[in-house]
Amino acid sequence: MAAAALHQVSVPCVAAALGAASLAGVATVGAQQAPASTLIANVTLVDGTGAAPRAGAVRIARGRIVAVGALRPSRGEPVVDGGGMVLAPGFIDTHSHHDWRLDSLRGGDAVVSQGVTTIVAGQDGGSHLPLRAWFARLDSLPAAVNVASYAGHGTIRERVMGRDFRRTASDAEVSRMRALLRDDLAAGALGLSSGLEYDPGIYATTSELVTLARDAAAVGGRYISHVRSEDRGFWQAVDELVTIGREARIPVQLSHVKLAMRSLWGHADSLLQVLDRARASGVNVTADIYPYTYWQSTLTVVFPGRDFTNRASAEFALREVAAPEGMLIGRFAPETSYVGKTLAEIAVLRGTDAATALMDLIRMSREGALEESVIATSMSEADVARLMAWPWASICSDGELRGRHPRGWGSFPRVLGRYVRDERVTPLAEMVRKMTSLAAANVGIRGRGTIAPGLAADLVLFDPRAIADRATPQAPRAPATGVVRVWVNGVEVYRDGEVTGATPGRVLRRSPKSP
Repeated sequence: MAAAALHQVSVPCVAAALGAASLAGVATVGAQQAPASTLIANVTLVDGTGAAPRAGAVRIARGRIVAVGALRPSRGEPVVDGGGMVLAPGFIDTHSHHDWRLDSLRGGDAVVSQGVTTIVAGQDGGSHLPLRAWFARLDSLPAAVNVASYAGHGTIRERVMGRDFRRTASDAEVSRMRALLRDDLAAGALGLSSGLEYDPGIYATTSELVTLARDAAAVGGRYISHVRSEDRGFWQAVDELVTIGREARIPVQLSHVKLAMRSLWGHADSLLQVLDRARASGVNVTADIYPYTYWQSTLTVVFPGRDFTNRASAEFALREVAAPEGMLIGRFAPETSYVGKTLAEIAVLRGTDAATALMDLIRMSREGALEESVIATSMSEADVARLMAWPWASICSDGELRGRHPRGWGSFPRVLGRYVRDERVTPLAEMVRKMTSLAAANVGIRGRGTIAPGLAADLVLFDPRAIADRATPQAPRAPATGVVRVWVNGVEVYRDGEVTGATPGRVLRRSPKSP
């Protein structure tokens, strides 16, 4: 489908589509129950396969899609008039931290307001341990969205090694890590995740990671990684990811792919050539990406050598990775008044230079083991667009329900509004494929991601002319516009700008496979 084809689809405005006449036939859905069947009619189907948009209707019943095409309502069947808007599979967030506080914010407003129906947690090497217990809690107290999870290498490594993790693990320690990982895999983990810029993962050897990844591969799992460097040692970090994929014979995913250093800007094609060569050689390497030029992490991540008092390292980070005026403090427990200020502003308040201020803030947080985070502008817009267009790159948020980075509330609408409609980076049908069927394939989720009979009724109705993100670092929880209705397992969870209160989400466990 050509980029211009999006504008040939007749789509009335949201207001008209939500008029009283459009909703007159819709039955009231209880907190956990749907009618025997519902017809979603008069929609533009973008089915998640990459096929061109087409007019049609979808019938859902008992949590599943039962028919797709030119359908007429059955007698007494509730009908949702889509007003010609786009009906797509619910979006799958392949790198999410929305599981944080999901137990108390079960409506998942940040997620469902974007059209996301499944989140994939356990990212960057951090997960709930044991996953079996967490999954059981979600089974008994579900959220509005489906949840899948990786087993976190960092969480497992710290459980085994305690605070003595700044070294190579012994064979006995790796064996204990394997036992914990195998239990999580048996509970349904999608595979193994790592966060190799963070403690304790930064101290793991490639050999340790390959050994654990082989256990995941043996049961049909996958490996996803926040690689060892997204700036200074980036190319070596990508090589390590590919090496793990090749040696463990496991599909590997490059988390939130980015070129996060000025001297790397403009090298997106070089990166894609590396990844394409790896795929051609037999390594199933994929990626996910969020649509922003700024990331959120800890201040310590800009010191890969953990030399937090080294002025040369601090000055390099501020010159090459993120400028002082581009480092916005998202959390800072030692001095909460710094939140929302840039490092440049804090340096002025402290009467010092930016490098000293950076080192001081890290010292303050480490002395009390207190929480801190930074939102740092570090990427080129042209690189983001180029990497997003790679056929094997799915869309993610890397976001939180109540985080400071706007990606938690805006990622998917931002992609559809800015990169599809406005800048025409990728056609609508292809971008929906990246958010749905490709996302499901990249992380190993089955039975979701396309609109087809027999699959789960995870669906989003949105207006492609109106969809847009509104969240900013200053207003990170401003909801997006243009997402009209969202169904999870056939139950409506979002309608007309509000969560419905329904919590039909399920735990999505990896299908068992014997070694």
